[in-house]
Amino acid sequence: MTETEIYIRQTSDAYEWVNKLVGTTPVEKWKIIPDIIETSIDWQVGHLIISHYFHSIMVIRGHQMDILKQLPIKEYSTWFTETFPSYSEGKTDSLQLWDDLKFMQRRSLEILAALSPTELDNPLEPTPTPHPIALTKREAIEWNIKHTMYHCGQIGILKRVVDQRYDFGLRLAK
Repeated sequence: MTETEIYIRQTSDAYEWVNKLVGTTPVEKWKIIPDIIETSIDWQVGHLIISHYFHSIMVIRGHQMDILKQLPIKEYSTWFTETFPSYSEGKTDSLQLWDDLKFMQRRSLEILAALSPTELDNPLEPTPTPHPIALTKREAIEWNIKHTMYHCGQIGILKRVVDQRYDFGLRLAK
């Protein structure tokens, strides 16, 4: 397995964990913003759409016109990165966000699949906003995986507060 294939696998696994947690939370609970955590499933999903675009697409291959034509990236960026979750209330449809996240995840994996191992240490594509962590494509991909899992943890806590604990399939000995 090449290094690129390992990153694709790790990215895919991180996306699958997010999707398990989000997908098992009833959609009617996605807009709830509990005081204790001050976020919502809607905000987390919107934030991940933007972060996947930035960390695993834009800094790897530059802006992708098909994505910019299909998704309101500028609005999502405003609602899900620069403001408090309460600001995004009522601005989106939960199921549309869910579809957009899955679309962004697919495109992210396609971009990574087209990346050769020799490109991993290349500098990032220039962007108006500098990457907060990475200087190379490898570092951006690694950060996307870590960042996704950080939010996965937040979604897990949020799910527990607004719905129920996620059943990881653990069977405790009696």
